Amino acid sequence: MGYLEEYKKWCESPEFDEETKKELLEIKDDEKEIEDRFYQELEFGTAGLRGVIGAGTNRMNKYTVGKATQGLANYILEQGTQNKGVAISYDSRKMSKEFSMQTALILNANGIKTYLFENLRPVPELSFAVRELKCTAGVMITASHNPPKYNGYKVYWDDGSQIVAPRDKDIIEKVRAVKNYNEIKEITKEEAENLGLFNIIGKEIDDKYLSILKSKVLNPEIVKEEGKKIKVVYTPLHGTGNTVTEKLLNEIGLQNVYVVPEQKDPDGNFPTVSYPNPEDKKAFKLALELAEKVDADVVLATDPDADRLGIFAKDSASGKYMEYTGNMSALLIAEYRISQMKEKGILPSDGMFITTIVSSELAKAIAKNYNLECIEVLTGFKNIGAVMKKAEENKDKTYVFGFEESYGCLIGDYARDKDGIAAVMALCEAACYYQSKGKTLWDAMIDIYAKYGYYKETQVSIVMEGAEGAQKIKDMMTNMRNTPIEKIGDYKVLTFKDIEKDIVKNMQTGEITTTGLPKSNVLYYELENNSWCCVRPSGTEPKIKLYMGVKGTSDEDASEKLESLKNAMTQIVK
Repeated sequence: MGYLEEYKKWCESPEFDEETKKELLEIKDDEKEIEDRFYQELEFGTAGLRGVIGAGTNRMNKYTVGKATQGLANYILEQGTQNKGVAISYDSRKMSKEFSMQTALILNANGIKTYLFENLRPVPELSFAVRELKCTAGVMITASHNPPKYNGYKVYWDDGSQIVAPRDKDIIEKVRAVKNYNEIKEITKEEAENLGLFNIIGKEIDDKYLSILKSKVLNPEIVKEEGKKIKVVYTPLHGTGNTVTEKLLNEIGLQNVYVVPEQKDPDGNFPTVSYPNPEDKKAFKLALELAEKVDADVVLATDPDADRLGIFAKDSASGKYMEYTGNMSALLIAEYRISQMKEKGILPSDGMFITTIVSSELAKAIAKNYNLECIEVLTGFKNIGAVMKKAEENKDKTYVFGFEESYGCLIGDYARDKDGIAAVMALCEAACYYQSKGKTLWDAMIDIYAKYGYYKETQVSIVMEGAEGAQKIKDMMTNMRNTPIEKIGDYKVLTFKDIEKDIVKNMQTGEITTTGLPKSNVLYYELENNSWCCVRPSGTEPKIKLYMGVKGTSDEDASEKLESLKNAMTQIVK
């Protein structure tokens, strides 16, 4: 069926409600908009669903969410784990609350117990809740850091991690097998409660989650002492973060926490930011203004579902607030925590430091310095979670730290997703510790570079929306895959990895080996002088992403090398 026929079906079929039909009839003369809404079904991929909210097969709405949930329910029933239940949370986005309730009731209609948070909660707390309640699965209604028009649907399994192969493919097949919307089962909330299937959770999970986080503080006395002086500005960017963050910081001893008042309350319209992403400096505008006003030492922001953390820290020498990349903030936390664990004699001898192939090479240097095994995985924290699960099952390695460059890390094994709340806490602890030594967080970052070398990284995202954009991205990847590249900018390509084809090619000898990684549409170029580039399509947005990193002899040298490499790589892709 073509997109126009599908559009006509949605406008006329009794399967769809009048509100949906009204929305679609308003675009009857806009064929491009009709095509974008109906040229494909919103794909339930390995990260679940993510898309623009609205009517249509290629949109987030109660019908697409319903199909996804019915498919998940069919899979859970096939596994025979329905009595273990499913934990459900949601963020502040438009329709999040409605989609979370719908998800719970569809699962209930299939005889599956659910535990729905009483109101919005962060992703890491949902991951923790799945483990704490020993659920078979979890669902988080969120589009993470995407613009306000988006929403999404993430699925977690019983270890608290987002679903990975082969389970993700099996669930995707169950979702695709739901062909008609009338296959989606229904039940009322009252009926579900009477059957003991619908359950509300909240404060008891909050308390356990916060207790676990507080137990991760390595220097509690220093935090209590320095916490009297240090000033922290925090913004949840209208999301879930402040459901627990301010309380957590107060309880560990931070006495001067300033939450940006205009962004404190959850609001799916995100009225003060066009893009609620702590990776974007513009999202910090109000926080930095407040920081100047109160003379803050640290400025922190979490995204709407609070798994990512962005940071600015004051440089006492210049008085400026210095921006950290996701690599920088995570590795600052890593160096602080690992060094303190070693000093206290609690660093495991079988410890592992997990990172991703597009994250900073500095991770390997830190791991080597502390005799930790550095394990690289594909992009996505679920792949870090998969390594944690395997180690837990085999009882052969101990998790110490994990992070990815996209502003996310996890400081303990209590959850299986990146935790922006814990990262806020860890950075505040580090700030207190370094202040006790007469240093700022920025001083600590400079010390890390002086110790290990000046590693710098960046990322370029090229947006290509719609059917035409999707084809362009596909063509770009095909062209690069099939065109041998021997030099990128000033650097020779030493090794080329095509992870989709499971090929590693030594560009000097021509020798072919395998990657040892699961297949994924990723191309990786190892360059001379500790430099590298990587290209992949985004799994959740209409983008092709370029990642790159260098190692310089100084901050200025590394910055120049990185800019040159970025320009060269951008030209190759275009």
